[in-house]
Amino acid sequence: MQTISNSLTNNPGAADSASMRGQRRRETVVGYSFVLPAVILLIVFLLLPFVFAVIFGFTKFNLLRPDKIQFIGLDNYITLFKDKLFYKSLFNTLYFSVIVVPVQSAVALALALLVNNQLKMRNVFRIAYFSPVITSMTVIAILWIYLYNPNEGLVNSALHLFGIPNQPFLRSAGQAMNSIIFMSVWQAAGYQMMIFLAGLQSIPKDLYEASAIDGANKFQQLKFITIPSLYNVIVFVLTITTIQAVKLFTQPYIMTNGGPENSTRTLALLIYQQGFQFRNAGYASAVSVIFFVIVVVISFSMKKFLKDK
Repeated sequence: MQTISNSLTNNPGAADSASMRGQRRRETVVGYSFVLPAVILLIVFLLLPFVFAVIFGFTKFNLLRPDKIQFIGLDNYITLFKDKLFYKSLFNTLYFSVIVVPVQSAVALALALLVNNQLKMRNVFRIAYFSPVITSMTVIAILWIYLYNPNEGLVNSALHLFGIPNQPFLRSAGQAMNSIIFMSVWQAAGYQMMIFLAGLQSIPKDLYEASAIDGANKFQQLKFITIPSLYNVIVFVLTITTIQAVKLFTQPYIMTNGGPENSTRTLALLIYQQGFQFRNAGYASAVSVIFFVIVVVISFSMKKFLKDK
């Protein structure tokens, strides 16, 4: 020990190196300790449920009789691909996503451009546009049930001002999903607006001043400066909006329960009903696995498509 001590004393560089290694080890331990809770939550609430879903997808599993699980191989998947309700739910999910994602993103960008201007009451507008986002979707859905009331709803009252007769909205198979789409865009656009607003405020104002000197108008500035500068933000917004859209559940569950005529039944709602209402956990697990694959394919396809642009 005396020899080692003398060696470190005579070689300050070695002592400093040992101290740095010890500090790095402590920093590594601290770093892992911060990451560990998130990793545990990820495993418990994401990885393990997916593994169980894959396993249960090959079984006949009634939630009320967990001791009677039977292995049935691919029967659930064979039934699934023959189920017209599955294809209807898949179509409704894709229809909602294809309409909501571009419309909601465009509305959010327009609102961001509006509140980014030097308006006297822009903070009031920001709060007004963002407040639906922080309100419970359950509350929002119940509120819009009354707004869409075909007899006494505020929406029909407003349409009367333009001479338009009462519309059935949620009670019509042809209007129910579009009514949910309109409500969803109104409710969630404020969130994407804040993301776009942060991106707009990071664009150097010198670019706009230089383009104005060159004679560019507002539309040309939007096309050649704003949109290209926001490209990464746009990709992020489109990605998260798509993922949220394909998981549509709360609105149809509360407002229509999948009706009328299954016109608003989505994959997420189908999984819930099969698993918890009909207690058919095996079939619900099979649908969940297919749903997961669809979400992954859509996410990677969007990433590749947007990256190549």
